[in-house]
Amino acid sequence: MTVSLQAIVDFIHNNFIKDDYWKYLANGFSITLQVTFFAFLIGFALGIFLAIIRVACKDLSPSWKTPSGFLINLLSKISNIYITIIRGTPTTVQLLIMFNVILVNLHNLKIVAILTFGLNSAAYMAEIFRSGIQAVSPGEVEAARSLGLSYMQTMSKIVMPQAFRNCLPAFGNEVITLFKETSISGFIGLVDLTRGAGILISKTFRAAPPYFASAMIYLIVVLILERIFHALERRVTHD
Repeated sequence: MTVSLQAIVDFIHNNFIKDDYWKYLANGFSITLQVTFFAFLIGFALGIFLAIIRVACKDLSPSWKTPSGFLINLLSKISNIYITIIRGTPTTVQLLIMFNVILVNLHNLKIVAILTFGLNSAAYMAEIFRSGIQAVSPGEVEAARSLGLSYMQTMSKIVMPQAFRNCLPAFGNEVITLFKETSISGFIGLVDLTRGAGILISKTFRAAPPYFASAMIYLIVVLILERIFHALERRVTHD
């Protein structure tokens, strides 16, 4: 037992403690969390906007001849094209295009990753929110409008609260997917968790410990996120 314990201690020391190897994983994990968090904020805000625009265009059927109708129809068309392109192309390709073409003069790799993953997530969140909005009973919308509420008031006070409840499971899955997708940030040289593990391998010449350690970190975070969203679902259902 003593020999086994000593072997474990030596293993951890040689692969993670020695020469502060653990910092490569710790710093990479910090970058991963930052990219995920700020990309989530972009995806959440833009996703709601895109969903409302598409639903409004369908519900109101605005005329192209009026300024407001022209704007809504134009934004809806742009939203449809945007969502189709984002959902139809690999995230890795989007990241490389953003890095090598669109933001080629931007040297802050973290911002490049945040914008890429945020814009990517927005397309999926838009569809999630749109399905949640459309799941709300049309009778409730008609009742709200008959009481004198405007379309935007109906959306904010009646539809959106129920839409969030309807799409919470899918929303949680998207957040988890976003967190895991950031692992491709290393393609542009950003030292995230996965890239940090790769650097650690070049220092120790041992692939298994860094990769298994990074996989374990991803797994633990995913399990925590799952528990958080399951708790939210139970609370929302109870309420």
